[in-house]
Amino acid sequence: MNRSDGYKLKGCDPFYEIIPHVMNHRYDATNYISLDIDMSAIQKYLNQCRSRGINMKHMSVIIAAYLRLVSQNPHLNRFIVNKRIYSRNHFCVSFVTLKTEGDSGEETVVKLYFNLDDDIFEVNRKVTEAIDVNRLSTSDNSMDKLLKGITRIPGLVGGIVGILKLWDKLFSLPFSIIDGSPFHTSLFITNLASLRTNAVYHHIYEFGTTSIFIAMGQPAKRVSKVGETVKEKKVIPVKVTVDERVESGYYFARCFREYARYISNPEILEEKPEKIVRDENVKVRNPKFIVK
Repeated sequence: MNRSDGYKLKGCDPFYEIIPHVMNHRYDATNYISLDIDMSAIQKYLNQCRSRGINMKHMSVIIAAYLRLVSQNPHLNRFIVNKRIYSRNHFCVSFVTLKTEGDSGEETVVKLYFNLDDDIFEVNRKVTEAIDVNRLSTSDNSMDKLLKGITRIPGLVGGIVGILKLWDKLFSLPFSIIDGSPFHTSLFITNLASLRTNAVYHHIYEFGTTSIFIAMGQPAKRVSKVGETVKEKKVIPVKVTVDERVESGYYFARCFREYARYISNPEILEEKPEKIVRDENVKVRNPKFIVK
């Protein structure tokens, strides 16, 4: 059965058909990847953009590189629900941002949708607009509205959440609810550098469809040896938590090596990809890809 947010996959490797029955929960199936992203490459690119009159954000580079990665490696956009493997029919990213206006110190989660062929400038436009809107203390995004609706009757919160979880597991929530849920996302990112703390391996939520969580920490210095020369460079420590039931550890490791290449060369992301690679196990005629 297809879902409002994805297509049930057919003809996958039998091992991955069986493994969700062996590891029933995401916390059973988590794997961890550690990356050090060269900060100088990102900063150099941001300076180049600034000289061209473009206010490029760090978060835009991080997201644009991952978007390009998924456009060529569609298995990263898979998820598991009720022991079945699905391919997401859209690409979105959830990340935390501060509502700084009014000194409230309040946080919210932004959820943005992207086309798989969006270039880095389009990504930056969407990220910038979303951050600017959500920094208004009076602004409520779809997640804020959903949470306020659920918590309006405090005594029923547990029951409502339980019903939503069961509904999503057995049938699929309507897309209008999924749209407001930060837990139904292709990628969840948190930037712990804003809290002046180190990167951590963040849990991936049992509720929802998040299969990959990236946590970035405070920039740090690393010493590396190149030939006979020892060099010191500034890096962004990144910890990645993945649900291994959607693909092999080798697949994830290869993909994140490719991700590091995009991050080190953001200029690549200024052009649209030559082609979009679709999930070969989606057996649907003219599959719909949702873009908001």
